[in-house]
Amino acid sequence: MPHKALIFDLGQVLIPFDFQRGYRALEEFCPYPAVEIRRRIIASGLVPPFETGLIEPHDFVTRLTEALDLTLDYSGFCRAWSSIFYGQLIPDRVLESLAARYRLVLLSNTNAIHFEMVREAYSLLRHFHEMVLSYEVRSMKPDARIYHAAIECAGCKPGECFYTDDIAENVEAGLREGLDSVLFETPEQLEQDMRKRGIAWG
Repeated sequence: MPHKALIFDLGQVLIPFDFQRGYRALEEFCPYPAVEIRRRIIASGLVPPFETGLIEPHDFVTRLTEALDLTLDYSGFCRAWSSIFYGQLIPDRVLESLAARYRLVLLSNTNAIHFEMVREAYSLLRHFHEMVLSYEVRSMKPDARIYHAAIECAGCKPGECFYTDDIAENVEAGLREGLDSVLFETPEQLEQDMRKRGIAWG
């Protein structure tokens, strides 16, 4: 059946990121090297509940500041925490052309701090008709509930939705929900997979 909606992951599909950039940025404000910062962040267990909206941003920053012995205020932390993002993989002109032909839905595991930075720094979000964000819907990929939310926003049948994500587990979850799902590897590969399906842009 012809596609009516396109569902895109955000990180490593539209925008590349590198967690090491964030760890190095935090290194300047705490007594630990990047490898220890990473370990302490994971050990804190704070990131999953933050990305599902169970912890408010200021509370998250306070608790992580304590875990890392940081000498940073809230805004400084947000800048360092969001320094992971750089560049853009899918050009605005492509998204603009697709948005004129299909319903575009963003589906992202993210948090309030990162997404606010993306909203301020990237114009690409203006092309999306709907955005399904883990911290807002309180569910993270590969949980089925977040896909149901995306399908509802798409406003069509699951089989009429094309979905791409850079994580195989998330793609498999999309397939289980009936989405025409493809693993993102490169912009060139994505273009080939889309054109095979008749998904085109000017």
